[in-house]
Amino acid sequence: MINMLSSVWALLLGIVLIMLGNGMHFTLMGLRGGIEGFSSAELSIVTSGYFLGFLSGARFTPVLIQRVGHVRVFAALGSFISAALIAFTLWAEPWTWTILRIIIGFCMSGVYVVAESWLNNATTNENRGKMLSAYMIAQTLGIIGAQGLLTLGDAANAALFIGASILVSISFAPILLSIQPAPAVTVAKPGGLKDLFDASPLGTVGIFLLGSVYASQSGMGAVFGSEIGLSANQIALFVAMLFGGAIFMQLPIGWLSDRIDRRKIICGTAFLGALSCGLGMMAQDPPSWLLVDPLIPIMAAAFLAGGMTTPLYALLLAYTNDNVPAEDMPAISGGLVFTFGLGAIIGPLAVGFAMDRVGPFAFWAVIGVTFLAITLYGLYRMSQSEATPVSETDAYVNLVPSASIVAVEDATSWAAENAEAE
Repeated sequence: MINMLSSVWALLLGIVLIMLGNGMHFTLMGLRGGIEGFSSAELSIVTSGYFLGFLSGARFTPVLIQRVGHVRVFAALGSFISAALIAFTLWAEPWTWTILRIIIGFCMSGVYVVAESWLNNATTNENRGKMLSAYMIAQTLGIIGAQGLLTLGDAANAALFIGASILVSISFAPILLSIQPAPAVTVAKPGGLKDLFDASPLGTVGIFLLGSVYASQSGMGAVFGSEIGLSANQIALFVAMLFGGAIFMQLPIGWLSDRIDRRKIICGTAFLGALSCGLGMMAQDPPSWLLVDPLIPIMAAAFLAGGMTTPLYALLLAYTNDNVPAEDMPAISGGLVFTFGLGAIIGPLAVGFAMDRVGPFAFWAVIGVTFLAITLYGLYRMSQSEATPVSETDAYVNLVPSASIVAVEDATSWAAENAEAE
């Protein structure tokens, strides 16, 4: 393990720094947007802009790399991200922010494609699973650490935006100065949505709905906290809890998924996510028997809801791959990432407009209903087909939703190879 990490420490350090800057910027949108007087609906459009750009970047970055090379693309994307982060403080207007978020989403997607290509090039079949896990942990820790950095400044001025820009800028140094050679990047064209649905109805519908959940949590969580009157430090803690739960829940859920019908685990995980949202809604009008600070159920709900979301993403990918021939996996993986992106664009819009009309606690209601929809559709699919024997399923790998298609394809190949070896 030490030898493995020594070969990619520069890349992992760079990823942590990138996620520190990107994680700060996600929460800052809600904090600064509230200060500027943006409505929930306006901030939902801003939030969706990131995922629109992310979806586009995943397709066009490989083309750019083939034309001008890794280093130039990497440096150019980093420059645009740093510039856009500072520009947020210069033009505090919803449509300007939406354009900047599209740019950042496009660039971050490209950065992930390049970084994950380098990571893939540095691994072997023997250590690929551990390497992917280390990469996902680095991403999650970076996002959680970013929330701590937000407590060091005031979102009302430019300091935190400048800090996020600096972190992103310096993150490229360890990656570009590492001795790893630039790898080839080939990303399979996503399969058609009809082909994807025919291959795995539950995987397709589930990953679309989960994209809505993830984007709503990560993009609108700070908006929810701002609208219910949480302090900046409390909002940072709330967002950290959303991602912190994923670290604790990945391993036990993954362990179960390799031993029990994955559809049961998907339904159970989604149902627990819905229940956790109900816990969050209780804080709006706490019952008399709940003799605790309303902030406690809100934080507990964030921890549990976030703890169900990330493992559920990996579960749906693994379940879909269980039902797809090996030669079709790259196209199916690309289709799943595309479908997830579509859900991620729509989800924040639905949550934002609901919060605008009903109130901030519609944040929990919309996410909870979406979790419940995954549960019910999973139960329906269980009544329509037999389960794949556990002995014939692929291995589970703890992918996070922010991974690009490169990591998803790599993880898919590793899971299939590892399952065959066993």
